[in-house]
Amino acid sequence: MSPAPLDLPTVRTAPKALLHDHLDGGLRPATVLELARECGYDRLPADNADDLAAWFADAASSGSLERYLETFEHTVAVMQTPEGLARVARECALDLAADTVVYAEVRFAPEQHLERGLSLDEVVHHTLLGFEEGVALAADRGQQIRIGCLLTAMRHAARSLEIAELAVRFRDRGVVGFDIAGAEAGHPPSRHLDAFEHMRANNAHFTIHAGEAFGLPSIHEAIAFCGADRLGHGVRITDDITVGKADRAELGRLADYVRDKRIPLELCPSSNVQTGAVASLEKHPFDLLARLRFRVTVNTDNRLMSATSMSEEMVKLATTFGYGWSDLERFTINAMKSAFIPFPDRLRLIDEVVKPGYAVLIG
Repeated sequence: MSPAPLDLPTVRTAPKALLHDHLDGGLRPATVLELARECGYDRLPADNADDLAAWFADAASSGSLERYLETFEHTVAVMQTPEGLARVARECALDLAADTVVYAEVRFAPEQHLERGLSLDEVVHHTLLGFEEGVALAADRGQQIRIGCLLTAMRHAARSLEIAELAVRFRDRGVVGFDIAGAEAGHPPSRHLDAFEHMRANNAHFTIHAGEAFGLPSIHEAIAFCGADRLGHGVRITDDITVGKADRAELGRLADYVRDKRIPLELCPSSNVQTGAVASLEKHPFDLLARLRFRVTVNTDNRLMSATSMSEEMVKLATTFGYGWSDLERFTINAMKSAFIPFPDRLRLIDEVVKPGYAVLIG
């Protein structure tokens, strides 16, 4: 039996696992417009879905992480009500399920959704309700997905301990972990040690945005001082890798440690190019890190800003680096091994969903 063609329609049928996806970076353009009208937000840069989608993609492609982050002003602005939060979460679950994402961890920063009087607990409650509704609706359509929510603290603010406490409080209601995000330069992860200590004291999982716009010091702090379970992006780990003649690679102590400890890298190819973390997809270190057997995972980061999906990210990587179905299966299993859900649940998804799904495609 020959392998299935590795094209976008077929990749859409493959089971996928997603660890790094921002809720406020994945809205449907039409939803942004409708929610803006409902809440009276009049600062959108376009008045129809196609033009708005193009604006987000263009504005996010500046090559600057700071400029990229400015696009979220518009999406966050329309996610300030119970109805808005629930709708965005519901549609997120449906869109991912339609792309055959069988497991996803979706993150957002509750502290950014308080402008209309909601409390942090209310923000999380309504978002989780939206995810539950979306998962149930997807199941009715024959599409199975499990979603875990990550609560993010903004690294330039001073609420990280409060958000970590919130993550622990909701850990049995759909929240699976904690994260810090935002501009890296000038905001090292070590400023939030009390939040990470709270997570460790409660045997809870967390990831840290590190090594995207800033280099090895950010990664070192995230691992050595903060104890991160995973690295959000982490592309700059290649600053500690020297490639010599015959493509022989020499790893520095930090890169060696990351690989030895199997610390997962939440790589987001399209987004990494947009923010200037890498010059182009062809120069993305994904393939180097995959060949060196780092635990690489494929992620979307922000589906609206990057005009992408998990299937599209996989096809781009396969086209650029010559990957086959076995490679895509390995990256998916890497993600499932690294998920913030109990081991038996990870194993069940790998053995009962991921492997059988790829066996059909591998032929």
